[in-house]
Amino acid sequence: MSVLVVEDEPAYAEALAAGLSQEGFEIAVAATGEEAIRRFAERRPDLVLLDLVLPGMSGLDVCRWVRNHSSVPVIVVTARTDEMDTVVALEVGADDYVTKPFRLRELAARMRAALRRAPVPLRGAPALETIVVGRVALDAQRHAVDLDGEPVDLSLKEFQLLEVLLANAGRVLARGTLLERVWGIDVPSNPKTLDVHIGRLRAKLSDDASSPSLIETVRGIGYRFRPAEPSTTPPT
Repeated sequence: MSVLVVEDEPAYAEALAAGLSQEGFEIAVAATGEEAIRRFAERRPDLVLLDLVLPGMSGLDVCRWVRNHSSVPVIVVTARTDEMDTVVALEVGADDYVTKPFRLRELAARMRAALRRAPVPLRGAPALETIVVGRVALDAQRHAVDLDGEPVDLSLKEFQLLEVLLANAGRVLARGTLLERVWGIDVPSNPKTLDVHIGRLRAKLSDDASSPSLIETVRGIGYRFRPAEPSTTPPT
C-alpha cells in the first residue's frame, strides 16, 4: 500500500519512512503543504500521514483539500496535544489522530485498520441493497445518501457510521461497537472521535442534537438510529 508522509522535519520524516517501509508500506515524503498536494495528485496514495504544523499551507488546509478530492484515509500525526486541534482535524475530515511520540507498530496497526475500512471498488460485484429508514436512503454501492429525496454530501467516516446505524435501526449500539465497526480499533487516539463525527452527521442530516428525530443519544451506552415512524394515514 502506498502512503504519503507529510512531515517538515527531515530527520523525523526519514526515520518514519524507513520504519514504515520495513512494515511493508511504499512511502513518499512531502515537506510542505503545497508539495503534499502535488505529490498526492501525482501518486494517488492509499493513505496520508499528515503533520499539522507545516511551513506555508497548514496541515488542516491540506486535509481539507485531500478530503474534497478523495476518500482515502487521513491520519494526523503531530506533537500538538491541544484538544481543540484534535477536534478541528476530525471536523475537516481526518480519520484518526496520533500524538508524538508513538510506537511505530501501533501507528502501522492504525494505518492497516484505516485501510481495511476504506472503500475498495469491486468489478463484477453484485449490487448492494439500498437501506431506507424513514427519510434517509443509503446506497452503499454508489456511496450516496439522500434525505427526503435530496442528496447529502458525507465524508467517508460519516458515511460508514451512518451505514452501521441504519443497518441496525432501532437498536442501541455501544460506543465501542461503533468505533470498532467504523474505525477498526478498540480505542481511538482521542475519545471524542465518535462524538465529533456524530455531531457532523446530525448537522448534515438536519437533526437537532437537543431534540433529535434521527440519531438518538443513549446516555452511558451509545447511539441509536430511530426506526421509521409508522404511517398514521388510514388505508384506502
